[in-house]
Amino acid sequence: MAILSASVEDYLKAIYELSRETGSAVTTEVASRLAVATASVSAMVRRLTGQGLVSHERYGALRLTKKGRTVALQTVRRHRVIEAYLVTALGYGWDEVHQEAERLEHAASPELINRMAAAIGEPAVDPHGAPIPTAHGTLEEPRHRKLLDLAPGERARIVQVEDEDPELLRYLASMRFVPGASIRCVKKEPYEGPLTIRVGSKNQIIGPALAARVFVSAP
Repeated sequence: MAILSASVEDYLKAIYELSRETGSAVTTEVASRLAVATASVSAMVRRLTGQGLVSHERYGALRLTKKGRTVALQTVRRHRVIEAYLVTALGYGWDEVHQEAERLEHAASPELINRMAAAIGEPAVDPHGAPIPTAHGTLEEPRHRKLLDLAPGERARIVQVEDEDPELLRYLASMRFVPGASIRCVKKEPYEGPLTIRVGSKNQIIGPALAARVFVSAP
């Protein structure tokens, strides 16, 4: 496969992530995710379609082809391995690594990424709980429930949080809402009110918007 630009990789990763999060990706959502004009996305989509990386129905969803998904997962792997390496080997905080990985993910070679992963024990997930694609470009990404969906009395384990906002990550860490934490939903206020969540020996109050950005599995 020919060497692709950082811009192309960013678009493919954005389409992959949006498809994963919402079930589909449309031009306006990609524009919002990448902070670019809709017209720029339309032009890039035509280019990606011509390269066999994306399929696009007029006014419809964008879908990665098999080749496009491979490129997207390679980029995702580089990003998540870099995050894991920065935290594990270099002592970065989990709130410091997203932007660093955004800058480095286009420059690192597959060989460097593989060596970084090996140096830290081939982690299965990044510091925020997101699974890391294999070196062969495969990824099993389970559908986790949102913290928001827990019922009063229900127990769970935090497995993943969204990682783009450093301030949000610091706030979650201050409440001990981190991957691996065991929790119990104590109370859920009606009409989209806040949740009371037991973490360790403390009850924490979390609003529904934030609770939708924390993902859980069975305890």
